[in-house]
Amino acid sequence: MEIKTALTYDDVLLVPKKSDVQSRQDVDITANLTKNISLKIPLVSANMDTVTENRMAIAMSLAGGIGIIHRFCDIETQVKEVIKVKRKQNLIIDNPFTIHPDRTLAEVKTKITELNCTSFLVTADGHKLLGIITHRDMLFATNDNVLVSDLMTPKSKLITAAPDVSPEEAKALMKSYKIEKLPLVDAEFNIVGLITATDISRNLNNKQASKDNKGRLLVGAAIGVREGFLERAQALVEAEADVLVVDIAHGHSINELRAIDAIRNKYPNINLIGGNIATAQAARDLISAGVQAVKVGIGPGSICTTRITTGFGVPQLTAIFNIAPVCRQAGIPLLADGGIKQPADLVKALAAGSDTVMIGGQFAGTEETPGPTLNYKGRQYKISRGMASLTASLSRPDAKENFNQITPEGIEARVPYRGPVQNIINQYIGGLRSGMSYGNARNLAELRNNAEFIRITHSGQIESGSHDNEVI
Repeated sequence: MEIKTALTYDDVLLVPKKSDVQSRQDVDITANLTKNISLKIPLVSANMDTVTENRMAIAMSLAGGIGIIHRFCDIETQVKEVIKVKRKQNLIIDNPFTIHPDRTLAEVKTKITELNCTSFLVTADGHKLLGIITHRDMLFATNDNVLVSDLMTPKSKLITAAPDVSPEEAKALMKSYKIEKLPLVDAEFNIVGLITATDISRNLNNKQASKDNKGRLLVGAAIGVREGFLERAQALVEAEADVLVVDIAHGHSINELRAIDAIRNKYPNINLIGGNIATAQAARDLISAGVQAVKVGIGPGSICTTRITTGFGVPQLTAIFNIAPVCRQAGIPLLADGGIKQPADLVKALAAGSDTVMIGGQFAGTEETPGPTLNYKGRQYKISRGMASLTASLSRPDAKENFNQITPEGIEARVPYRGPVQNIINQYIGGLRSGMSYGNARNLAELRNNAEFIRITHSGQIESGSHDNEVI
């Protein structure tokens, strides 16, 4: 048997090229997540329950990337996380919250707490707009039994607009009448949508954010292949998740291929990413099944132990090298998942052929990750765990194994608290921009085309880092 050599990021460097890139700010780092979704930056936060819920997904999309909501919760919880992202920034809110005119102020306060919303359109039948109740209408109300109909701004005093109003027209109306909410109604005064001053400001001022065609933030969600995956997929599609990730540890399996086929048949237009895989044949099979991107990486993650538990895996750089030609030929983007320890690894992954890169370990511990901040020996930490770790396996809603049947393929760890995730994003994007200037690349396609990799020795690895100094 011929035993081949496989490489990962630390084994190589990129050879500098004569560059006419005069400033690293001149480079274009837009990237394709799928055939249909483009991102302003090539970063994706991992679908891990200690990395991506709504706060991380919102931060990623505002920065120009995207977050994938993990699947290690019940369907209702995952759907709520997706909805929180989609409602964070809307050019038009399609289904604004409403309330019946006969409800009391006490009931309004309950809904405010439940929905984290302080304004409601008032309707008796769910269609006809009767008025609006905002925090200003309730500001000086002292009787919790007073009815909404007695507090609301009635229909006769409302400023409304047609459904096809442009952002500029909406902004002019709201400025002219000094209002913060603009209901959208049809000719029969049926509720069609709602525009808020906050959303207008966010959409017009934030050109960097990843947004759908309605101005809402992009968000993805992960699903598995076990019983109930179609029910989860349906709920996430109805919640308007922009992309579904069929994510299992070994994506080149009949279970994954059957799940992709079932989802593709039921939802032919949904953006679908399949993985995780590590071979060219796996990419061919997933692409034939109908995915719009493949997720590459078996065992490179910082808290993944698949390789030392099972003996299987492919070092990440070689996996990308092997799969990238298949993806290029098919016009399907490659999402490299795992093994990123520093900005140079991001540059190498993209130069090797990936279109986007998923990061978990380096985002873990940031302010936006789920879970509390812990104090231990005078330092702050957060918890991170692999999705095949013991505790994660036991916590899955669809878990069928008991404690004695589980063989973990990941660990649980405490990671230092790192502050806002934007700090990490800035560090990695700054490294990428600088790297592109060294590679004479004005965009990611040129980075790939110009890339010349060389292998380095262990001494070369030592030389590449800081050495012979006492770090202060």
